[in-house]
Amino acid sequence: MTSRTRRGLRNHLTGDAAETRIALEYERRGCRVDRRRWRGQGGEIDLIVRADHELIFVEVKQSRDFDSAAASLGARQMIRLQEAAAEFLAAEPLGQLTPVRFDVALVDSMGRFQILENAFGHDG
Repeated sequence: MTSRTRRGLRNHLTGDAAETRIALEYERRGCRVDRRRWRGQGGEIDLIVRADHELIFVEVKQSRDFDSAAASLGARQMIRLQEAAAEFLAAEPLGQLTPVRFDVALVDSMGRFQILENAFGHDG
């Protein structure tokens, strides 16, 4: 196994562990994780969570510290997330009228996390 392959595998496993940790936190808060790594034509959404009548689209960012994790989410990725969310909403009973929010979960190298609720808007 090459060092590049090992690094890719390590990054995948670290990202998966971060997503699992955040999914457990939403469940602890009384929410239901509906989808993990949902992929549409517009891109992938790490977690889709249901809280009462609201859908929460969660982007999980893992890095050595919270600032680095936050810095890795750019404007183009936020647009792709919104486009993927709009695609997901097309199958919901209320469609684009479904109450939604976009959260960003930051996870540092020690496994600590911060969830930024309603981190960016939805033009829907």
